Amino acid sequence: MGQENSHEQIDPSTPPRTLSARSLEAVAEYIKDGRPKRIVVMTGAGVSTSAGIPDFRSPDTGLYANLARLDLPYAEAVFDISYFRQNPDPFYVLAKELYPGKFYPTIAHSFVALLNEKSMLQMLFTQNIDCLERKAGVPGDKIVEAHGSFATQRCIDCKTEYPDNLMIQAVEGGEVPHCTVPQCNGLVKPDIVFFGEALPEAFFQNRHVPAMADLVIVMGTSLSVQPFASLPQFASEAIPRVLINKEIVGDFGSRPDDVVVLGDCDEGVKKLADALGWRDELESMWLEVGGKVKEKEAARLREQRQAMSQDEILEAEIEKLTGEVDAALRMSKDHEERVITQLEKSSSSDISTSAAPASLDDIPSGTIMTKEESKDHLSSGQSTASSEVPTKSEGGWREPPSTPAVGENTPPAAEKVNKELPSASPQVDSKAIIDVTLPHQRPNTLVPESESDQNKKPSRI
Repeated sequence: MGQENSHEQIDPSTPPRTLSARSLEAVAEYIKDGRPKRIVVMTGAGVSTSAGIPDFRSPDTGLYANLARLDLPYAEAVFDISYFRQNPDPFYVLAKELYPGKFYPTIAHSFVALLNEKSMLQMLFTQNIDCLERKAGVPGDKIVEAHGSFATQRCIDCKTEYPDNLMIQAVEGGEVPHCTVPQCNGLVKPDIVFFGEALPEAFFQNRHVPAMADLVIVMGTSLSVQPFASLPQFASEAIPRVLINKEIVGDFGSRPDDVVVLGDCDEGVKKLADALGWRDELESMWLEVGGKVKEKEAARLREQRQAMSQDEILEAEIEKLTGEVDAALRMSKDHEERVITQLEKSSSSDISTSAAPASLDDIPSGTIMTKEESKDHLSSGQSTASSEVPTKSEGGWREPPSTPAVGENTPPAAEKVNKELPSASPQVDSKAIIDVTLPHQRPNTLVPESESDQNKKPSRI
């Protein structure tokens, strides 16, 4: 939760001193008039949540709420330097999830970069450790990372800096890095400020900057941790302060020129950009540093899902076909066994001295006979079987009406195999079966986007 707002809220009837009204439109008017030259921005985890990075304290979804799996004595222990010295493993499990390179800047990050591009940004103070401000294009000399960041790392004992490439290998490999200095072997930790550690020197060197600002914008922070939480209060009473956050925090709302916008940071920034007439510039900048990358990644994932779906469709059809062919072969085998049994019975009769065929293979496979031709063939002395002997036709071997023929109740794909292949024996090339029976136009095949769809401009973010 945010820092409890115990400050008395300003009477709504009290007019602002500097702005024309307590609204984003009035703030935009103030900026467009060219009055602010030294804008100071302060950000917390809320500006990064839309990038997929969890904040720390949101119930159920915050980082601390999801640390139970690490079996910590208390949630904050993952960032406690004393606990880290005893057990660094939980931190590096978390570091693998948060490490830079997996996430891209948000609209809120790009807005800060746009302020800098327009030469209005004096300084950005951030509590975040994700380095997304840098990735968005904010220069390092304009950023005060009050709680440190993943940008650099060093040994906690001898303070020797640790190479970036080795750090990346360790984090991605789920290993705890150790100092490379001989005889040291101390634990290596990113330059993130843990509980029990001092804030970076840069924070104290620039702590006076908010007092020099002519506009302060605070976004996505609970203002729960000192001394960062006090920074907005250093701003002069006469300058406007804007809070874009899910709740009122600090002493916001207690001054005549405080403008409070409750809600999502990205949405609040878009509203301000619209009022300023900067929306297209903002979107363009975001697409260049983050949005385009995310769109490409999303497109890659979509293509991957489509490819997987097509593979699954093909695999399912092949599996279905294989089952149908197997069923047809089993039916043919059963049919052959019944024929042989019947021929063996008929061989005991004294109709002819000619030997009955031992199996269906004894009858030429290329011979196609109707039932009447079969009778003539058998009565001519080539077989002792009566008219009940099966015949072979385009549909395969057929028994008398009393016995279902292969193909009468056979699935369509298997029936097609019977019709188009000379035989369904195991020697038949399985590729031929697939080529013959797989439909060329499958109804479930994913259809690519039309050219008109592909040429559509992306919708507004």
